[in-house]
Amino acid sequence: MASPGHSDLGEVASELKAPERRAAVATADLEWRQMEGEDCGFHYGDGPNEAQDNDFPAAERSRLQEMLSLLGLEAYQAQKLSLQDSLQISSDSMKNWAPQVPKDLPWHFLRKLQALNAEARNTTMVLDLPADARPAEKESQMEEGIIYWDPAEDAAADDIYSFSELPTPDTPVNPLDLLCALLLCSDGSLQQEVLFKMALCQFALPLVLPDSENHDHTFLLWALRGVVRTWWSQPPRGLGSLREDSVVLPRAPAFAFVRMDVSSNSKSQLLNAILSPGRRHWDCFWHRDLGLGTGAREIADGLVEISWFFPSGSEDLDVFPEPVAFLNLRGDIGSHWLQFKLLTEVSSAVFILTDNVSKKAYKLLYSMRESSTRYYFILSPYRGKRNANLRFLNRLIPALNMDPSHVLVKVSSTDGEGFVRRVRTILRGVARAPCRRVSVEDMAQAARKLGLRVDEDCDACQKGRDRMERITRKIKDVDAYRRDELRLQGEPGRKAAQAERELCQLQWAPEPPEKPRAELRRRVLELRAQQNSLEPAAGVQEFVAGISSPCPRERQYFLRWLEWGLARLGQPRPRQPPDALLALRPKRGASELGEPPRPEPLGVEHFLREIGQCYEAESCLVEAGRLPAGHRRFAHFPGLAVELLLTGLPLELVDGSTLSIPARWVTGLLKELHARLDRRSRLVVVSALGVPGTGKSTLLNTMFGLRFATGRSCSPRGAFMQLLTVAEGFSQDLGCDHILAIDSGALIGGAPASAGDRFELEASLATLLMGLSNVTVVSLAETKDIPAAVLHACLRLEKTGHVPNCQFVYQNLHDLPASSPKPRDRRPLLEAPGELGRAAAQMEKQGGGFHVLAGLAFCDPERQHVWHIPSLWHGVPPMAAVSLAYSEAIFELKRCLLENVRNGLSNQNKNIQQLIELVRRL
Repeated sequence: MASPGHSDLGEVASELKAPERRAAVATADLEWRQMEGEDCGFHYGDGPNEAQDNDFPAAERSRLQEMLSLLGLEAYQAQKLSLQDSLQISSDSMKNWAPQVPKDLPWHFLRKLQALNAEARNTTMVLDLPADARPAEKESQMEEGIIYWDPAEDAAADDIYSFSELPTPDTPVNPLDLLCALLLCSDGSLQQEVLFKMALCQFALPLVLPDSENHDHTFLLWALRGVVRTWWSQPPRGLGSLREDSVVLPRAPAFAFVRMDVSSNSKSQLLNAILSPGRRHWDCFWHRDLGLGTGAREIADGLVEISWFFPSGSEDLDVFPEPVAFLNLRGDIGSHWLQFKLLTEVSSAVFILTDNVSKKAYKLLYSMRESSTRYYFILSPYRGKRNANLRFLNRLIPALNMDPSHVLVKVSSTDGEGFVRRVRTILRGVARAPCRRVSVEDMAQAARKLGLRVDEDCDACQKGRDRMERITRKIKDVDAYRRDELRLQGEPGRKAAQAERELCQLQWAPEPPEKPRAELRRRVLELRAQQNSLEPAAGVQEFVAGISSPCPRERQYFLRWLEWGLARLGQPRPRQPPDALLALRPKRGASELGEPPRPEPLGVEHFLREIGQCYEAESCLVEAGRLPAGHRRFAHFPGLAVELLLTGLPLELVDGSTLSIPARWVTGLLKELHARLDRRSRLVVVSALGVPGTGKSTLLNTMFGLRFATGRSCSPRGAFMQLLTVAEGFSQDLGCDHILAIDSGALIGGAPASAGDRFELEASLATLLMGLSNVTVVSLAETKDIPAAVLHACLRLEKTGHVPNCQFVYQNLHDLPASSPKPRDRRPLLEAPGELGRAAAQMEKQGGGFHVLAGLAFCDPERQHVWHIPSLWHGVPPMAAVSLAYSEAIFELKRCLLENVRNGLSNQNKNIQQLIELVRRL
């Protein structure tokens, strides 16, 4: 049965009788020439700035300044907000606070986004006013940019820049205005982080950022490059496989949705319905009915957003069988012709939503007649002028190579689900046929030709890319490059680390024999001398030059480029069945936890590890008197690395190749850090331990906004540390100036106590990391899955009295119903120990005394030490968003950790000098 509205479609289509195409086009050409003398505010062929700059109202030039002033962002126009600014720990980090004034909104948005909270776009303010003193809210005039204004009936319609009054501190701010203002005041690293976190929340991402004051619209290629997605790729012939890549690289059909004059239908609600798989509804694109801030747009008109559908390989869930991009222009195409022109040049099809096809709109669309893009109209004719619409459509259809089926009608009586299915059918048909397929990089090239600024074209970014390419173009074979270029990490480095480990064990023995110690010292010196005789390879020297750049921005660009360039050198993933997309969720099985770690992909950490080995070998020879201190060449390397740590790059604490701490290198780093921080050197160390696949890295990243690598296939093997600054106004209250976060990576593999040397090594590493920590989060997948190495470390540290505050986090990795984040049933921790616990106790010769885990000092049952965290994903990847329950539970855990630190329930806070001594002892 035809849905309501289909009869309307047939009625309109029957009246769109196109005459002979050639005659119609000739007639349209004549009409166009007759109208060319009339001023419509747009002339095809004008330069990108001429049409907008010459007659731009002066009042509009200050609108951006007023918005920035309202949001408290004026100071960041010149000195941009950095990623480190957004990650500072303050008193707000412990509160689930609501913004009260507009100046709170940018920080509230960043905090919520850092926590992957689905409500980050909420700009509703809780005003601290009596109810009778609050002003009545103005009725919103904008839904998807709907302006209740008819240019045919308004003599002043030529003024396309008519806006409502700017928001005041008592009126709501549109979420899109907040996003645009924040991005305009952020540096490249923060822009990239904001878009990365928005993608995890399944929010639509900004593609073209408008700057109405300077008329310098920016195409956000660099900001989008850091967004990586995984999807099921099915070639026309052959077997499919999982593909993981940056969203800027794959070529895919792109569909643009735009508004012309007035439309009763919401673009964003239609797009959300198209993108939503099955009966799950996603609000990727913000719209007024979300109720998250309904103020009129002030500076966001002209914003182009992008979102994608990525297939999972499941026919029941996949709306489209391949990746598809969707573009959404905010505002009327007549006011933003440059953005509209870009969309017509990069899209496979453009869908135009309107109630009226006015004369001005007709002229604008007619100017696009040379474009090969398919055009579709979505009309609501009962709100518009039926006869005028038919007259203009009859002229446009031949000029734009359309046919009557390209005109869709949607009125209030139209079946919504049926209409969405019809649009999806059209989209699939266009995608299946030969059509334009573009990547975001291709879109950026089209934007350059139209005169838009591309963020990646700045000098610092291009210099960083050039330097990266000088390194990566020489890497033909990853294994050969490691062997021939990263030579200090080869056999001499591994043997030296093993000899130093044995020497350390002898030094702490009750009566160490002198002869073996002397032999080990001799071997270490020989191996370090062998390392020191090797010159750093050309690629390493290029890397050192890159991180030595005096320009901080150039250093950051270089490191990000190198990270991506090296990632693309990795071997392609083996083919997997569609069900393998479930592996995108953090899950674990018995076989996964027992298997040995996969080979490490080549990454930035390998270059840092190489310069660390240069420093380590040279320092060893200087200590032994084999090399004069004045002949040192690598003494400045710790300073270079610490500069990266201070700008947010994780540094390796435990070498993933030798599974040991390069003590001289780490000591050099900490000494340099102490010198840089001067008097603000009080530290709290927070570590996360757990078997790979239990979500510990994701937990730390969500809790503090960090950048630890996630996923077993791409994570480095070592333990990494990252530094967080505590705001000066809060450091006295918290009792520290910085927080050092440590991620154990893949060091704890879940080896059983019977595994001999492997278990002993894991237990030693767990002891080391927990011994350095004030707070340790143990990430677990199932109730009784406390790794034996962690139990062993607890027993060792209990004897020394240096036990950290431990929080056991059970993560729901199988989408089971989860309770609220409150103390879980403690019975598994309080009962008599299982086989693992008894084995660990026996190894520590405490078989008679180790009755229950709760008997240890760190597990006082009166304190909150056990957490149950809900599932990370809401839905099925890759179209799943981070669940609100997960985000809120992680925030509560973070609040508890900081409360414990503030109340002195963790180990005594340390300064960096004390941490250096702990590293030496442990």
